[in-house]
Amino acid sequence: MPFDPANLVFSREHEWVARDDADPNTATVGITDYAQGELGDVVYVDLPTVGAAVKQFETFGEVESVKSVSDLFSPVSGTVAEVNSGLEDKPELVNEDPYGEGWMLRVTIEDERELQSLLSHDEYQAFLTELSGGD
Repeated sequence: MPFDPANLVFSREHEWVARDDADPNTATVGITDYAQGELGDVVYVDLPTVGAAVKQFETFGEVESVKSVSDLFSPVSGTVAEVNSGLEDKPELVNEDPYGEGWMLRVTIEDERELQSLLSHDEYQAFLTELSGGD
């Protein structure tokens, strides 16, 4: 189930959101290719349990790499419907396939209007260009 980054929306904290075609109230959340590259080799992912509440732009977990431990921020508010249990045994999937098998959460969205505050693919690419000093 790889997601096409061109069809996703993004947070400035480098998380992505994909709405479920079959159930638009559900979204899949992960971190971007840029984020996984900055982190380096991911060795552990700490995710919330199913049923936990997440709030937009608040911490929902941590990702630990050989370089550091970084907070994960939810791009939407809602209830955790599913976590990617495959990351327990293979956290490196975050590096290998950030827009596919490295997804982190499926969230039942509380307020779809929050999606409007996120960045389109083009806006996210422009944001990354700004971060790199405009190169």
